[in-house]
Amino acid sequence: MYFYDNLGVTVPKITQKKNLDIVISKSGSTLETIVNQNIFSKSKKLFITENKKSYLTDLALKLKSEIFEHRNFVGGRYSALSEVGMLPAELLGLKSEKFKKFDNLIKNKKFTNTLINNVDMMYKFYSSGKTNSVILNFDNSLMSLLEWYQQLLSESLGKKGKGFFPIISNLPKDNHSLMQLYLDGNKNNFFTIFDTIDYNTPKINNKNLLSGYKFLKNKSIKSVMIAQRCAVERVFKNQGLKFRNFEILNKDEESLGIIFTYFMLETILLGKLMKLNPFDQPAVESIKKETKRILS
Repeated sequence: MYFYDNLGVTVPKITQKKNLDIVISKSGSTLETIVNQNIFSKSKKLFITENKKSYLTDLALKLKSEIFEHRNFVGGRYSALSEVGMLPAELLGLKSEKFKKFDNLIKNKKFTNTLINNVDMMYKFYSSGKTNSVILNFDNSLMSLLEWYQQLLSESLGKKGKGFFPIISNLPKDNHSLMQLYLDGNKNNFFTIFDTIDYNTPKINNKNLLSGYKFLKNKSIKSVMIAQRCAVERVFKNQGLKFRNFEILNKDEESLGIIFTYFMLETILLGKLMKLNPFDQPAVESIKKETKRILS
């Protein structure tokens, strides 16, 4: 399965006639979606869009393609657990019902207490001027998830001169570029550390270790990265830098469902505290209109 979420992406060599394109746009008029679906004009198509007249509904009728209704009250960044995310998940062999354990989560005091404490903490950060939300990522496989979280936070709360600026920083690589700024620059940041528990990584070849680096003997890549993460946490604590830590134990449906649900609820509650509507994104319409004006 290939995902196209931008223009100018590399198109793999695939047999188009044997493909199914799932074309998704809530409004049915998203320019990037219209352009990208045109590239695969020979492929069979299935559309997920609102139940209203639009470019995509007109195209679906012309092609006699099936349309799955995208509920108009579910915005794109909140749609991971709707048909937008669950249809591709089912096609990949995952079980959509396992993603959505909402009743269990609401009854889970640990979940709700963590949610309330984190919302309170983030609002205090915002009120004290710590508006840069630096996301420290120790697992490259989490990038798509963190890019979703980046969109959720910025598009939901970046309004009326308010909001957080979410920055994804990949560690340990950024220890050699951005860490100097984090430790010794402006103190308007707070940090969220993401990592996963995965010990199935290559081990260091002991025969190639020179004297002075015997501390790496029998170590795996993951054990080195865990040490680096612990070092970051320890130094942050010593310097009084504010951070929180999310450690993902599993990457199964239930775990991902908890993560999606947690961050959506956190963002919605922050929006209420900041007296913002966390569900709209009025400012971006100006870019869409200006783009169409230039192309016309």
